[in-house]
Amino acid sequence: MRLTTRGRYAVTAMVDLALHGAQGPVTLADIATRQHISLAYLEQLFARLRRSGLVSSVRGPGGGYRLAEAGLDIAVVDIIDAVDESLDATRCGGGSDCQDGRTCLTHELWSDLSSRIHAFLKGVTLGQIIDRPEIRAVGRRQRADADVPQRRPDDRIDTFSLDPVP
Repeated sequence: MRLTTRGRYAVTAMVDLALHGAQGPVTLADIATRQHISLAYLEQLFARLRRSGLVSSVRGPGGGYRLAEAGLDIAVVDIIDAVDESLDATRCGGGSDCQDGRTCLTHELWSDLSSRIHAFLKGVTLGQIIDRPEIRAVGRRQRADADVPQRRPDDRIDTFSLDPVP
């Protein structure tokens, strides 16, 4: 089993959204800057996350993405499932046909591992992740490094200069 870039980036982007979304919608451009993820790739991931009901989009000036109703209670496994990532450690995709159409010697071992990974990630929520002081410290550092200002819900964006207007 190997979690691919798609799953890792989706979880990373959702943690970023959870960290910075309390002040209002977060743009994918801001997430891309802070996390060094391609904006085009984030757009593809967030289309899937939106279809799965994990995020909602806000249009217009000051728009971006917000966590869905479940918010900080969203489990990591739900994010991974939303982007069609597999957590299966078996060679056969769980079909029990690993060796010439029949179960291989270690199928049950890898199947059990897959179940434990799934259960572990089901028990970890975005809220639990961002409550960790070391995660918050990394978020502050990334925001400072990227020079992406925090927006307040009452900030208006001047579309000409892209600077907050008082």
